Amino acid sequence: MRVGYPLQPFKSVSEIASNLSQRTAIRIAEIFYSLQGESSRMGLPTVFIRLTGCPLRCRYCDTTYAYAGGSILFINEILDQVARYETDYVTVTGGEPLAQKACLPLLKQLCDRGYQVSLETSGALDVSGVDHRVKKVVDLKTLGSGEEFRNRYENLQVLSPHDEIKIVICDRQDYEWAREKLRGYDLTSYCEVLFSPCSGQLDPAVLANWILEDQLPVRFQIQLHKVLWGNVP
Repeated sequence: MRVGYPLQPFKSVSEIASNLSQRTAIRIAEIFYSLQGESSRMGLPTVFIRLTGCPLRCRYCDTTYAYAGGSILFINEILDQVARYETDYVTVTGGEPLAQKACLPLLKQLCDRGYQVSLETSGALDVSGVDHRVKKVVDLKTLGSGEEFRNRYENLQVLSPHDEIKIVICDRQDYEWAREKLRGYDLTSYCEVLFSPCSGQLDPAVLANWILEDQLPVRFQIQLHKVLWGNVP
């Protein structure tokens, strides 16, 4: 008598690649569930995956704890944690998530699982490799950030209408800089543009009035999570 095991069904190259990518390791600062505080998805219950590490040092950064540390997780472990929450929305953020190469397969795996995925990125790194299903929320860094020289304007050419450009504004100088970029690069021809007052530095009503006075075609936004729960990232 011969004893054996049933043959496993043949796996396609894409299935093998998917399984391998799920065993890719990423350094994660935190995974948490909250309301989306920014972008056009503001207010939606969302799982946030915050990756560790950032090559920028914005003066107003409120997540400096994500510069280093965190835990090493495999993509399949991250997916398991995300699945604990009953929401269709996932945001991958940082730090600067694209500073880790494994961010790209993570984004793809999340999309493959059927999530509506957004990526919050500084705009200083190449976004052309990001899965086309992901909503890219790309910063343009102002003078007030101290990182204006990092802006990668080539990213504009690979944005889709479902993406968003976000500009955090610290003062009148920043506003005039942002207005110049809005018009000079015709930013709204690429996607929606968001103007946001820097928390603690610019009165939101002042920025709102500037936008109205100049009749700018932008979306004004504030950080909803800070309105609800105070000065939290």
